[in-house]
Amino acid sequence: MICGVEADLRRLWSAYAVSTYGTWLAFGAFPLIAVQVLHAPAFAVSLLEAAGLAAAAVCALPLGWWVEHRPKRPVMIAMDLARFAAMASVPVAYAFEVLSYGQLLVVSVVAGTANIAFTAASGAYLKHLVPRSRLLAANGRFEGTSWVATAAGPPVGGTLVALLGPVVTVLADALSYLLSALGVLRIRGGDVAAPRVARFRVADLLAGGRVIARDPVLRRLFLNSILVSGLIMATTPLLAVLLLGEYRFSAWEYGLAFGVPALGGFAGARLSARLARRYGRHRVLTASGWLRSLFPLGLAFVGPGVAGLVTVIVVEALLITCMGVFNPIHATERLHRTPADHAARVLSTWSVSSKLLQAGLMAGWGVLGTLTSPLCAITVSGVLLLGTPLLLPRRGFESDG
Repeated sequence: MICGVEADLRRLWSAYAVSTYGTWLAFGAFPLIAVQVLHAPAFAVSLLEAAGLAAAAVCALPLGWWVEHRPKRPVMIAMDLARFAAMASVPVAYAFEVLSYGQLLVVSVVAGTANIAFTAASGAYLKHLVPRSRLLAANGRFEGTSWVATAAGPPVGGTLVALLGPVVTVLADALSYLLSALGVLRIRGGDVAAPRVARFRVADLLAGGRVIARDPVLRRLFLNSILVSGLIMATTPLLAVLLLGEYRFSAWEYGLAFGVPALGGFAGARLSARLARRYGRHRVLTASGWLRSLFPLGLAFVGPGVAGLVTVIVVEALLITCMGVFNPIHATERLHRTPADHAARVLSTWSVSSKLLQAGLMAGWGVLGTLTSPLCAITVSGVLLLGTPLLLPRRGFESDG
């Protein structure tokens, strides 16, 4: 039985790994295309990210209920195929010289919606597949893979863009979703689905939110998580404008600035379970949560040239190392506290809320960056992040250690 679980976990992990490598190979592809191909201004680049996130979140809201009541593996395969079709349309349109800003928006919505549904289904399936005692190690494995992909993808992607043009990484991302679907198809174990209900009720849309609201630890983790991710993601388009536009970083330098620091995330993910066993999950989560709020303010000191590149790498490395420690503990505690028959809805609600806030903050920071400067808006985000640790859970977790 253990061998079967381990084999299926490897298959699930391999599907996750290949799509994650594809995604990070195409890191920043849409802002890069918007800036270099479509010549979009700063506000339009921020709007591209924000509108895609918001529309995807709205479309994905009812999907949590739908995913909950269906076997998870077919859902994951369907979402992979949807993401493939959406992303593959970009290089096709570029080849025929009909690529437009509107198409990038539509692709962002379709891919974002499918991503939320896939994440909800895969998280619920992981909870079903892996015994509770091994969940933190499994989450650490997935988190470590994510950071290795983050380290390798952007520099390689930047090099490919420099050699072959701005849409080649989007094509690679599309193909990665096909390979992910094949990986999920190879899983041989059982599946999980909540019992079917007679009909859908509007109240079912709020079921995941009610689970989060009733649990004080989940509630504080939720508020901290979406606010931190929102403030960090709000600056992503502005960093692209600042580094690629004002400071004239090349594509490979831009990829290097965000790729190399991700090795810290891999190290943090590998250490996460070990630190939690030694010091307790709550203590490690709190310490890493406080530390990750401090470092983004360092981006206020980014300038042009080699010094600016080194500043970005150092700041991002410190931030991402803390995130690598924090995220597996956060994900494990979230799954521990979520009833199995509500897992997909809780994860969907979490993703939808996070995407909506990110969209709102991206739009707001796009306006702020236009009225002031991208660097000023990035600095404001760093200042606000300093207060986010106050939302972390204040008491220990059950069965901590």
